[in-house]
Amino acid sequence: MKKIVLYSLAALAFIGCSKTTTTEQEERVEQVRTQVLQPREIEREISVSTNLQGYLTLNVAPSLTGKIEHIYREVGDRVSAGSDLVRMDQTQYKTTKITMANLEIEKNRIEMLLKTGSATQQQYDQITTQYNSTKEQLEFLEQNTYVKAPFAGVISAKNYEDGELYSGQPIMVLTQIDKLKALVAIPEKYFPKFKEGMKLTLTSEIYPDQVFPATVEVVYPTIDATSHTFQVKIVIPNGKNLLRPGMYVTTTIGLGKANTIVAPYQAVEKLVGANDRYIFLNENGRAKRVAVELGQRFDQDIELISPEIVPGVEMVVVGQHKLVDGVKLNVVTD
Repeated sequence: MKKIVLYSLAALAFIGCSKTTTTEQEERVEQVRTQVLQPREIEREISVSTNLQGYLTLNVAPSLTGKIEHIYREVGDRVSAGSDLVRMDQTQYKTTKITMANLEIEKNRIEMLLKTGSATQQQYDQITTQYNSTKEQLEFLEQNTYVKAPFAGVISAKNYEDGELYSGQPIMVLTQIDKLKALVAIPEKYFPKFKEGMKLTLTSEIYPDQVFPATVEVVYPTIDATSHTFQVKIVIPNGKNLLRPGMYVTTTIGLGKANTIVAPYQAVEKLVGANDRYIFLNENGRAKRVAVELGQRFDQDIELISPEIVPGVEMVVVGQHKLVDGVKLNVVTD
């Protein structure tokens, strides 16, 4: 009988403790500070990073194989448009040039005979066709025997020396550096805002105190389904040659003014093990957890993007680290 009484008392004590614990949890109150969020006019801009490229790059690779007689330039040499770059073996070119000269003489001779009736139109047509074909071949051989620079630039690579056999790998690489380009991946949500001719700026860690102007030259018309970005080609004048192909730069693009809601960056929480961000609102005296996307950063503030973030909501800015969804709040105003 005593054992039964003891068990009953223990059970009652356990039930009493459980009720007390439940009550304590329901009455848990967290001390917080809040801030009423209001719209703010901002200068909308995005920053993305990219690598610079020469605006034009030419692999000097003649269509003729054979011996390289002479390479006129070395790596680092600056060249102007029309400058000699490479001279290939001239044998085929010189032979064709002699053939061309003989055909020209023969063509002129038959033309004179045609006028006097001593030659037929068929003979003249045949020699003219042969002459024109040889002329085209000679022009082709001239371009590929005496290779010239089609634009001004710098020799950025060289793969052969004089006298070596050219077998297909580019003899050298010519890169334009007085004008550069870059391809930039932009989030798809900004697609309607991008137009050709837009002005933007570049910065480089190499020149921390300088800003370089650039212009949007091409807005690519499709969106990448995997990354949800589209590409923009920008062109950068580089008359002083401070920037070089391969440099890592940050592109800042102004997209005009906008009204948005910003909040202290330190008040935004990050889900452990993920990149999800969230904040807490004060809703009728209780904490409400709201998932948000982060937009543009403004010193200590950050743009908040969410359908639930509207003007007038009260956001917890101090004490949010210890909150859970639904907990009671005591807002401290001092």
